Amino acid sequence: MTFKELTTFCDPVSATGTAPGSLGKLCQDSREVRKNDIFIAVKGYTVDGHKFIQQAVSAGASVIISEKPVELKPGIAVIIVKDTRALIGPLAQKLAGNPAEKMKVVGITGTNGKTTVATLIWQLLTEAGKKASLLGTVEKKINQTVVESRLTTSDPIEIAADMKKMVEAGSEFVVMEVSSHALHQQRTKGIPFSVAIFTNLSLDHLDYHGSMEEYAAAKQLLFNRLDESAVAITNVDDDKGGWMIENTKATTSTLSFDCRESSVQASIKQISETGTTIEIDGVEIITPLIGKFNAYNVAEAYLAAVSLGIDDHQAADILSCCKGAAGRLEKVTDVSTLDQHPMVIVDYAHTPDALENVSHTLCEVKRPNQKLVIVFGCGGDRDTSKRPQMAKIAENYGDEVVVTSDNPRTEDPDAIIEDIKTGFTDMAKVTAITSRQDAITKTVLNAQAGTIILIAGKGHETYQEVDGERHHFDDREIAREALDSRNGHPKNSEVA
Repeated sequence: MTFKELTTFCDPVSATGTAPGSLGKLCQDSREVRKNDIFIAVKGYTVDGHKFIQQAVSAGASVIISEKPVELKPGIAVIIVKDTRALIGPLAQKLAGNPAEKMKVVGITGTNGKTTVATLIWQLLTEAGKKASLLGTVEKKINQTVVESRLTTSDPIEIAADMKKMVEAGSEFVVMEVSSHALHQQRTKGIPFSVAIFTNLSLDHLDYHGSMEEYAAAKQLLFNRLDESAVAITNVDDDKGGWMIENTKATTSTLSFDCRESSVQASIKQISETGTTIEIDGVEIITPLIGKFNAYNVAEAYLAAVSLGIDDHQAADILSCCKGAAGRLEKVTDVSTLDQHPMVIVDYAHTPDALENVSHTLCEVKRPNQKLVIVFGCGGDRDTSKRPQMAKIAENYGDEVVVTSDNPRTEDPDAIIEDIKTGFTDMAKVTAITSRQDAITKTVLNAQAGTIILIAGKGHETYQEVDGERHHFDDREIAREALDSRNGHPKNSEVA
């Protein structure tokens, strides 16, 4: 792209300064700027990029894109636009060669289930012989190559760069989770979604959005921005499912397991500890994923695949082998050792709705005399209203409850635990252990053989964030170490 083409694309209020001989990469972080790069100043939730324009120039930026007039040394081009946030996504795509337009893009939004639905669709497409990439919470995949992921939805420049690599690798499809933050911050603007999926809406992220109405409105943006060629799939058993697609131009596919009015009728035939059998418009799907909430995830993945041209029976057959995402009802214990050990399950459930779904599912499949122990905490610097709610849910379903730390971030872990404890009505079956490692280890070592232990909140995460710093921490590793240690302890002996 030439400087003239850049200026035209930006549709500027004004453009001044000297046009550079060549253009480098687009940056919104001044620390990443190098010689001849373009720095776009975006006002963020906590940081305003306009404050770092001088640092970007000192680092070598030859073009500044800003919403505010700025006085700089001669030789620097300044492009003033109305809204840098609205511009950065389309501009990043343009500078990367518009990779999103060269693939079919599937976007999944909702409070819970995004990662599972995205992973299932990626697995399904891949097993069907398609070249598909993935952008999600657990990981990014460029076809089969795994890349670490830190955010549910990355910034627009990173998304465009990833998509360019996907196109270069031959990807025909990209499946991506789309968070409410990303939609509100226009991080996905400039991406033409072929399929958009709504899973559900429950309490989360009110520290950012302020209210459930604003949270829902952010989710709805994904569907409002679809064009006539797209397909919108929504769960109308959720109270916001129908509302999500009210303003969309896309072709709609509405899903119900509860006999609500919908274009797709689905039913659950069987749920057991080994999987779930569902039927969608006469097509039977036997999935290893358990629970009603996973039935929705599987059904939406199926509908997405069919809308992308996969044969319905082929999609059903492939889903019978798809295991979903890591850290989602992930069994840590070898099932052949349940006569000696507890069944340890790790799940990402970190919202009231997610914790209730997982706990309810485990109660449905457990045997009459089998105990359920729930180990959980709540994240720091996040919505505090869900803390007592999660306590109430854990108390309702768990025979025993262990409250511990999650990612305390900059909050006092003990203060978070005290907030959680206000939601309990009977502390007799509740134990508080601040150290998450100690909580997991002691619970596993002290449990009767066959007891179900649900470790909730972190799932796939391999870190714990304390005082603003991330340290390596994996619930699954800690649980496996404790299971291994049981061999050195007498059965049912107490560990202090």
